[in-house]
Amino acid sequence: MKSSVRIQLMLMMFLQFFTWGSWYGQMSVYLGKQLNATGDQIGNAYLAFSIAMIISPFIGAVADRYFAAQKVLGVLNLIGAGLLFILSQITDTTSFFWVILAYCLCFAPCIALTTSISMRHIASPEKDFPTIRVMGTLAWIAVTNLIGFLNVGDQVTIFQISIVTSLILGLLAFTLPNTPPRATGPINVGQIIGADAFTLFKNRSFVIFFIASVLICIPLSFYYAYANPSLRASGMEFVENKMSLGQVSEVVFMLLIPLAFSRLGVKWMLAVGLIAWIIRFLCFGYGDANTGEWILYVAILLHGVCFDFFFVTGQIYTDTKAGDSIKAQAQGLITLATYGLGMGIGSWLGGQVVAANTNADKVTDWLSVWTVPAAIAAGVLVLFLLFFSEKSAKSATV
Repeated sequence: MKSSVRIQLMLMMFLQFFTWGSWYGQMSVYLGKQLNATGDQIGNAYLAFSIAMIISPFIGAVADRYFAAQKVLGVLNLIGAGLLFILSQITDTTSFFWVILAYCLCFAPCIALTTSISMRHIASPEKDFPTIRVMGTLAWIAVTNLIGFLNVGDQVTIFQISIVTSLILGLLAFTLPNTPPRATGPINVGQIIGADAFTLFKNRSFVIFFIASVLICIPLSFYYAYANPSLRASGMEFVENKMSLGQVSEVVFMLLIPLAFSRLGVKWMLAVGLIAWIIRFLCFGYGDANTGEWILYVAILLHGVCFDFFFVTGQIYTDTKAGDSIKAQAQGLITLATYGLGMGIGSWLGGQVVAANTNADKVTDWLSVWTVPAAIAAGVLVLFLLFFSEKSAKSATV
């Protein structure tokens, strides 16, 4: 691969995640302070992203058949920039929901598009893609630190930053290497939702893994939506900067995955990830910036274990279980079920839980809030340990 192409792809990935990281983790704080949103209204705003994740494969399928991927990426980012501008002018939560939904419908397909564009132009995915994809994590770290240092996590600036980077990426996309459509023929809905991968459900352990993946995304959505306001309420300062340590730990534990695989195996790597989720949520609940800020740092730094040991390991497990003909559909099915269904349920439930534990003075009992995702993670752990078989997980195909 040419160095110029590699740089283009790395910049593409950086800008896409810079745009995402600017608003996603901070949106709950912005809604609460600037739009006076309630917990359930904040939950609905995050639900919009999950709805878009469910619909985006259908948008992607149309793009795959009729348009070059880099052009679709460019158009979606330019439209997204316009929607973000409208979003930055809105002062009521009802209008905000519909516009953020429209924006997420533009943004969600771009996550897959940046990956597919990269894969089409690299010689060795296992060797070249990590150096491109890591730019996304570095972008998230960079933008959250920028927002933290500027102290604008609760200001409309979070969307204004996204407008600028979305515009830049929208224009840059048209200069990316041409990535013409490969798919031909009519659009098959079954292939879009990964129906061919349903054969994996013949294996009991995969069924348990699939259910656990969906269920653990319910607590995951609590983290994305409410970690920032919870840490602020605890008295922590420079929250965005300190939360970026979670992405740093994600990079570190990503590098440890090969060693952990050889020492623990699939079952116990997944189990360790679930245990880390339980500890993490309890730390969020019991930590306090005045008397026990170190507990909050533990919660933040556990992000790498939580995400890598369950979700990244889960992607690897899914890849080994699926035959060559259904690998892509199997990964698509997991993504649809987790980021779509699981996080969608979590966004709605999180909003209800926060609303139920917030009094008339808008003071939230965060310990009660974080106990709910901790209990869900504990339930998933018990289910997983009882019914997931390490032996069946070692076979390459079902």
